[in-house]
Amino acid sequence: MAEICCEEAKSTPATAVAAAAAAAVAVASSALERRRRRLEMRRFRIATDLEALVAEDVRAGKRQRLARTASGSCADAVSDCERPPALPERLPRYGVTSVCGRRREMEDAVSIRPDFLPGATKHHFFGVFDGHGCSHVATLCQDRMHEVIAGEHNSAGSGEETAWKGVMERSFARLDEQAASWASSRSGDEPACRCEQQMPSRCDHVGSTAVVAVVSPTHVVVANAGDSRAVLSRAGAPVPLSVDHKPDRPDELARIEAAGGRVIYWDGARVLGVLAMSRAIGDGYLKPFVSSEPEVTVTERTDDEECLILASDGLWDVVTNEMACEVVRACFRSNGPPAARPNGVSPPAADADAESGSAVVKGVSKADSDKACTDAAMLLAKLALARRSADNVSVVVVDLRRGI
Repeated sequence: MAEICCEEAKSTPATAVAAAAAAAVAVASSALERRRRRLEMRRFRIATDLEALVAEDVRAGKRQRLARTASGSCADAVSDCERPPALPERLPRYGVTSVCGRRREMEDAVSIRPDFLPGATKHHFFGVFDGHGCSHVATLCQDRMHEVIAGEHNSAGSGEETAWKGVMERSFARLDEQAASWASSRSGDEPACRCEQQMPSRCDHVGSTAVVAVVSPTHVVVANAGDSRAVLSRAGAPVPLSVDHKPDRPDELARIEAAGGRVIYWDGARVLGVLAMSRAIGDGYLKPFVSSEPEVTVTERTDDEECLILASDGLWDVVTNEMACEVVRACFRSNGPPAARPNGVSPPAADADAESGSAVVKGVSKADSDKACTDAAMLLAKLALARRSADNVSVVVVDLRRGI
């Protein structure tokens, strides 16, 4: 009995140590389990938020698409697009998305005007305008730019390239004059603009970039002032149709300094340390250093064109030309590939039944084209936001495979 008691007494410390170790392991396991559950709950919340965001974007995209198809408005109060219902085969196929993003104010504007030239066939107008300081100059360009260009085109001389260059330069100059006189030309019944509510009023501190494209069956004419951009996708490769007007671009820097101005690096190159672009419509207080004269390109169309992308710098700040074109091509592929193209050349246009509206041009149906363009514009905007773009994002995607 004594030996048994002694053995029990001797074994007690070992048992206590083992129990303590087991308790420590249990506590550590419990702590790890609680931490694992917290991480899982955090991941679940993030995933839920992302799913809600994507669902909201999809619903918004569906609403935009429905509005565009039904009434001709391409984005809720952002773009004003008119599609004559009697001419379904003459209309371009396009998609548009415009979102505020991480900015407090929406200062972008988009304008799409099919068949905007009176008496001319298949000349379609697309424009993206990125305002700064306020939105009224971008809105002015949205409402008036196509009208001014149409008026100047009617009085222009012959010669495709020479005529269009002069038309665009005169049109941008007229819009710049209208922006300068905007405050004095407003009626007293209109509500005060945000820039007018400041003390003192700062209407001359407002401006907008402008990139516009006129697409005809033979040419794509692009005029650009500012850092919005137009890119053409041709045979799988991006073709830039405009060059951003940044103050530190060598020729722009020389022009600004020749006019007596300076480029100051304050969170990037800025004209007089204020404006991060060297050309724009408006900005009267920075004349003549900030010019409204556009750079114009006239590009002859070919059979291997795929799409035209117009967008504000909210996209181009975080997405390259190559990536944007690849996203659009992926959307085109996922929405029904075009018909077989021997030797890489698109087949001639197929016979169309105008009454049924079921035409297939270059092997691409209208329904597939519409959905592909809408999906591409929405996906590019989402990509810009996912890459932490800090600006408004406006994107227009035009399908050129249908031979408009």
